[in-house]
Amino acid sequence: MAVESSAGTSHAHRVERVLWIVFVLNLAVAAAKFFYGLASGSASMQADGIHSVFDSVGNIVGLVSIALAARPADEGHPYGHSKFETYGSLAIGALLLLAAFEVGSGAVGKLMSGSYTAVVTPASFAVMVGTLVINLFVTTYERRAGRRLKSEIIMADAAHTLSDVFVSLGVIAGLVLVALGFPQADPLMALVVTAAILVSAWGVFRTAFRTLSDTAQLPEAAVRAVAASVPGIRGVHRVRTRGTEAEVYCDLHIWVDPAMTVRDAHALGDEVEAAVKEQFPAVREVLVHIEPEGDAGEDEGPAR
Repeated sequence: MAVESSAGTSHAHRVERVLWIVFVLNLAVAAAKFFYGLASGSASMQADGIHSVFDSVGNIVGLVSIALAARPADEGHPYGHSKFETYGSLAIGALLLLAAFEVGSGAVGKLMSGSYTAVVTPASFAVMVGTLVINLFVTTYERRAGRRLKSEIIMADAAHTLSDVFVSLGVIAGLVLVALGFPQADPLMALVVTAAILVSAWGVFRTAFRTLSDTAQLPEAAVRAVAASVPGIRGVHRVRTRGTEAEVYCDLHIWVDPAMTVRDAHALGDEVEAAVKEQFPAVREVLVHIEPEGDAGEDEGPAR
């Protein structure tokens, strides 16, 4: 148990370090876009700034959830607290929906009133291009870190930041159209921003629901092949996996020689557990159910 707690804490510290770096960068980006958008009267720049503010709030949510997820298993949570990371990603998805509402309602208000106040200057493009470069860096950094650490919260936040990249591209396009004499393009691009945010929210919710609905985390055939490769195994079936991508729980049934002693069968089960963990490092626990070969009542034959 001590080893598992240490591994969970180490994982949490690495995730926290990534989130703190991204938090600082997101704050800088949000301030630049929102305050310049406010000064220039650009609805799309203000909308993009609001979106970036929600990025920063999402980082705080991520830091809180990963701190909770790192807590060791206890009597009330014998499987640990790793799903708090998934709950954190759901909260980020909710923040995305709120951001979409804020941005979309503001854009619709401007279109209905016919109030087009955006003033485009070279500084407008400088702010947007500069923040776009930062967002591209943040997105790339987060996605790589999320894959390396197998962290749902970082991948959710990376999706959030990626939506900011598309949003910024849309805002730049809108500024170009405003400069060419189409002032209504500013709130219209804010609506495009809203659509991009909603797409990102859907991606975050889909990933979180896969974990919370106990979707299989590993291919059954691959786990079965690893277990069946252990000498002495007569068959493998009923393979199940669940959990998060970074913390997988596995259980399976194996057939052994009916004449094998309990001690030898137990040792064989330990070998299967070790083989599965070695092949799939994200596996935290393997529960092996041992059965004598030819046991009556099974609904499938031995599989290798």
